[in-house]
Amino acid sequence: VATAGRAVFFSGLTVLLGLLGLVLFEFMILRSVGIAGALVVGLAVLAAVTLLPALLTLIGPHLDRFAVRRVQARPEGDGSWARLARRVMRRPFAVLIPTLAVLLVLGSPFLHVRFNAPDASILPPSVPSRAAFDRLQANFGEGAFAPITIAVRTAGAATDPDNLARLFDYSRRIAADARVDRVDSLVDVDPRLTLGQYQLLYGDPNGPRDRFVATALAATTRADLTAFTLTTPYGPNRLEGRALVEELRDPGSALAPPPGVEILIGGGAADVADVVDGVAADFPRTALFIVVTTYLVLFALLRSVVLPAKALIMNTLSITASFGALVWIFQDGNLSALLGFQPLGFVETTQPVILFCVLFGLSMDYEVFLLTRMKEVWDATGDNTEAVARGLERSGRIVTSAALVVVVVAGSFAFADIVLIKALGLGVAIAVALDATVVRALLVPSTMRLLGRWNWWMPAKLERVLGDRLPATEAEADAAVAR
Repeated sequence: VATAGRAVFFSGLTVLLGLLGLVLFEFMILRSVGIAGALVVGLAVLAAVTLLPALLTLIGPHLDRFAVRRVQARPEGDGSWARLARRVMRRPFAVLIPTLAVLLVLGSPFLHVRFNAPDASILPPSVPSRAAFDRLQANFGEGAFAPITIAVRTAGAATDPDNLARLFDYSRRIAADARVDRVDSLVDVDPRLTLGQYQLLYGDPNGPRDRFVATALAATTRADLTAFTLTTPYGPNRLEGRALVEELRDPGSALAPPPGVEILIGGGAADVADVVDGVAADFPRTALFIVVTTYLVLFALLRSVVLPAKALIMNTLSITASFGALVWIFQDGNLSALLGFQPLGFVETTQPVILFCVLFGLSMDYEVFLLTRMKEVWDATGDNTEAVARGLERSGRIVTSAALVVVVVAGSFAFADIVLIKALGLGVAIAVALDATVVRALLVPSTMRLLGRWNWWMPAKLERVLGDRLPATEAEADAAVAR
C-alpha cells in the first residue's frame, strides 16, 4: 500500500475529478451522473487501499494454493513492450507524424458535428411509441405535436382594447412568416374576425357571449398572461425551428413583440435550443476545471511541469478521435447496417460532455500507471530512454488488461437497441482502445524520446519552494518502507 497505493490513489483521483466536472453543469441529469460516478470511484479507491489489503492479509497464505502455469519471465527491460518502445524511440519522428495524422483524421468528422436533443427516433422502429411517432409525423407533419409556445405578458389585462391591438398585430406578424403554419391565441379564434370585432367580443363585462371565443379565452388567458401556440412544419430537432425561436427572442427582429409586451418562448424547438446552448455555455468551465485540477494532480505526482501537459495533450487526441468516430457512425450513418440502427443525423448534446468527463479521467488513469513506472526508473537511473522502455514494460500488462475489460464491457453496448446507449458504449470503447494501443505504444514513447530530459524538468526555485509539500516519490516511499 505504501508504494502501489500511491499510484492507485492518484489514478482514482484523476477519474474522480473528471466525473466531478459534470457537477458544474446546470442540468440535473449531468449532475446526477457526476455525483453518482464520483461516489463509486471514491469508494472503490478507499476499498483498494483499506479493504483489499485487509482481505489479502486474511487469505494471503492461500493465494497460491492452486497451481497456475507461469510464463517464464524475461529479464527486466527485455520484454515485448520494452522492445516496442525502443524500436519506436529509434525513429521518433517517423512514428510520431503518421500517428498524429491518423488520430487527426479520425477526429476530423467532429468538425461538422450537429448537436440536438433526442426524440422517439432513438428507439427501435418496432417499439410501439416509436411506431406511433413515425405514423403521426407521416400523416400530420413533424411540427404538429411539438409546437412553439409563447407566454405573453401585457401591461394590464390581456383583453383590454389597447393590449388586444398589440396582440392582434403581434399575431399577424408571426402568422405572416413562411415558417409558421398556424397561430392559436385569443386573437386567432376565427381568421375572419377583425381587431374591432375582437375588442367588441372581449369588451363585454360578462365575458364573450360566443362560446367558441369564450372557450379560447379560458384556454389561453389568465388576466395579464396569455399563450400563443405556433405550429410549424418543423420538428423540435430541425435547425429551421431553432432559428425561428432565435428570431422570436431577438428584440431587434421583425418578430419581436410590440412595446409593452413581454414574452418567454417555450415548446419543442425552444427546449432543444436551450439544452444545446446551455450545455455549450457550461462546457468551457467544466473543461477548464478538469484540465487544471488534473494538471495539478499529475504535477504533484510526477514532480514535472512538462509531463502533465504532455499527458493532457495525449488524452485530448484520443478523446477527439473517438468523438470523430461517433459523428462518422451515428450522425453520418456509416456502419448503421452493421450495428443495426437508423442514423440520427445529429449527436445528442450531452453525449460528448459525458464522454469527455468519463474518458478524460479514465484515460488519465492509465497514464498515471504508465508515468509512475517511468518516474520510478528515472529516479533510479537518470536514463530517459531506459525509463520509457522499462516503464512501459512494467505497466504494459496491467494497463492492457484493464483497458481490455473496459473495451469488452463498453463495446457490448453496441448490441443495445437504443441508439444513445450504442453511441456511449462505442465512444468509450474506441477511446480506451486508442489510448491503450496507439497513444501508449506509439505516441508516448516517441514524444518522450524527443523531449529527453525535459520530460522531467522541474524549475529549481519551484522545487525549493514546494519542498516537502509534494507527495513522496516511489523511491522515497520504498526507502520509508525499508526503514
